[in-house]
Amino acid sequence: MLEDILRNKWKEVGLGLLNLVAVVLVIALFQPVLRKHMGSAGAAVLAVLCLATYIVAARLIERRIPTELAANRALPEGAAGIAIGIVLFAVVMAVLLAAGVYHPAGWGTTSGLANGLFFAVLAGIMEEILFRGLLFRLSSKIVGTWGALIFTAGLFGLAHTLNPGATIGSSVAIALEAGVLLGAAYAATQRLWVPIGLHAGWNFAEGSLFGMTLSGNNMGVGLLRGSLSGPRILTGGEFGPEASIVAVLVCLAAALFFLWRMVKLHRAEPAMWSKAAAQAS
Repeated sequence: MLEDILRNKWKEVGLGLLNLVAVVLVIALFQPVLRKHMGSAGAAVLAVLCLATYIVAARLIERRIPTELAANRALPEGAAGIAIGIVLFAVVMAVLLAAGVYHPAGWGTTSGLANGLFFAVLAGIMEEILFRGLLFRLSSKIVGTWGALIFTAGLFGLAHTLNPGATIGSSVAIALEAGVLLGAAYAATQRLWVPIGLHAGWNFAEGSLFGMTLSGNNMGVGLLRGSLSGPRILTGGEFGPEASIVAVLVCLAAALFFLWRMVKLHRAEPAMWSKAAAQAS
């Protein structure tokens, strides 16, 4: 009986990996073409293609309804995630202001706000489908929720090592703040909408509202003008405030709330071997 349980679990993971392959192929095949012929508008098309591929593959290959993308929860949970992401980054900047590291310089421009939010949501959709909808969900079936949290957080940090201004410290910071927080939000809600919103809200606040460098990328002038100066551990250096110890601590504090909710609601999945052993006994 134990062997049957493990066999079914591996089959479930294998079918999920086919979904992952399908999404990755869509990105690899369409991203260069869309970027070349459609420019920035291609990002919207690519996000829709990724979302559609994920849903169709879940139904046809995995033979399941993707409840992590329940349509009736998209607006309330996505909006809540965006609000939380904005608030978290604003808290980071408030702490940096109090520490004398952030120096406001007045108002910037409102011209990029709509586009900034739009592209932040698109990036959130694609990255959360890959890292939480696929990698986290599938790895948790093998190593459990806690193991998946460590695994995908490390991968998320690793994925940012090629960004401009990236260092070992910035990758560790991304893993701890974003990887852990977004994974915890997914585990607590068992849906992708809050992580997508969190991801989008944080990026929108960092680039479009505060005009800060976003993961090493210069986002131009935001709604507010300002600059950072001081020790790298506080400013994040060329990578931006995401690599700041302040951002790490603020996001870990938020992650603790989601982890507490996950445990309280009994949503932590055990590792494959312990779950199988319990079912077989």
